[in-house]
Amino acid sequence: MKEHCGVIGVYSLNGKPVGERIVKGLEALQHRGQESWGIAVNGEPILKGMGLISKGAEDNARQILTLKGNHGIGHVRYSTRGATTIGNAHPIDIQDGHFAIAQNGTIANTEDIEPLVSKEFKLQGTTTDTKLAGLRLLQHYRGTKNWTEAFKLLSKELSGSYSFVILTANGEVLGARDEAGYRPLCIGYDEVSNTYILASESCALQAMQADLVRDVDPGELVRLSKDGIESTRFAQAPRHYHCPFEYTYFAHPSSKIDNQYVYEARKELGRILAKKYPFKADVVVPVPDSARPAALGYSEVSGIPMEEGLMKDRYRRKGSLRSFIEPTHESREEIVRRIVVIKPVVEGRNIIVIDDSIVRGTSSRSIVRSLKEAGAKKIYMVVTFPPIRHPCYMGIDFPTREELVAARVGDDHLSISEINTRVAKEIGVDEFGYNDIQGLSKGTGLKENEMCYACVTGVYLGLKKDPVLRTREEMKA
Repeated sequence: MKEHCGVIGVYSLNGKPVGERIVKGLEALQHRGQESWGIAVNGEPILKGMGLISKGAEDNARQILTLKGNHGIGHVRYSTRGATTIGNAHPIDIQDGHFAIAQNGTIANTEDIEPLVSKEFKLQGTTTDTKLAGLRLLQHYRGTKNWTEAFKLLSKELSGSYSFVILTANGEVLGARDEAGYRPLCIGYDEVSNTYILASESCALQAMQADLVRDVDPGELVRLSKDGIESTRFAQAPRHYHCPFEYTYFAHPSSKIDNQYVYEARKELGRILAKKYPFKADVVVPVPDSARPAALGYSEVSGIPMEEGLMKDRYRRKGSLRSFIEPTHESREEIVRRIVVIKPVVEGRNIIVIDDSIVRGTSSRSIVRSLKEAGAKKIYMVVTFPPIRHPCYMGIDFPTREELVAARVGDDHLSISEINTRVAKEIGVDEFGYNDIQGLSKGTGLKENEMCYACVTGVYLGLKKDPVLRTREEMKA
């Protein structure tokens, strides 16, 4: 699966170089994007590379160490729009240095924005949603000479999700979060070095030795400059649409997002599933890595011991990476093959497998097959996320229904019980259980009317217009 990205913005009021610090923050956000990375620091050319930031930092250490700028932005990419190329890696330069922009999210209505932008700018070939949004923002800024007013105008035109970080030509770092609050963004501060930080998740602040100040509010623009931090409001929404996928899969377990700790949310989801699906078995086994807290919660309520029956082989290439956000089917399969079954844990036993979600079903089938080959007697599986049956156009890479296993097994009128039965057969387990919307709300601590369920219900309430359904090839062009 693939623009659930990670973004960083840093401003040192003491004038300290921020290049190395941005690298540390991006390394802490690597779980949000594995395709490419980029750093933009004031007074320096944008530095980009393909693959992991750790490898990029190693290969470009000399250049990173010479970066003298005291403010900048960074990005790790997981693409939902545009091909996986160095040209599409963020940060993206807008019109030869007017500003650099990086995004976490997806603009769903690029067909509306492109004609407005192309009246002034020549667009060569395909252009990513981030670049289109950046060019349109530049048009508004030229007209208003005010960032808040420019975002007010832009927000009325964009349908989709975004958390932007921007490095301006006149010495500022900006952070903006869409009014629906789809994608996370938070503010941190390091008192020792007098440095303000914007980050997708609070785990990056910990890595950068900064304290979490608060989340950026939906519809808020945060400006970091030599004068410190300033906040303005550019948009309001009648309700928010936080993405629950952050809590079940994407976010780091140590992060706190919108006042909810991810680890505690996942553990509570496991407790809820134990009550909803009280399967009788010998052992609870989490699918590494994001399902571990849920498996622990399930174990606590059920009384069935949790053991590590599946482990990622971290001694092989890509062993520690996440299959869901890999850019191709082949690379996802490679990572799943690196999940090793611990035979003594499963052989001759009935096991309950806990996973965060099932999207395509490919990984689950592979894992179940390996467990059976290792001698598991009966296999039950429960997942913390409800059935994903519709494309996401708010920042997660499943743009077509055809690739979704819960959609393939039947029409929208099936009950969760019927879907459970059919998915169990599809992936080869004895019994299967999805969470439901009510259980997901209770587990995350977020109200039902504060979350986005478009991928479950097919109702895109948070968008300003219904999305144009595209093929995967069109989305990746």
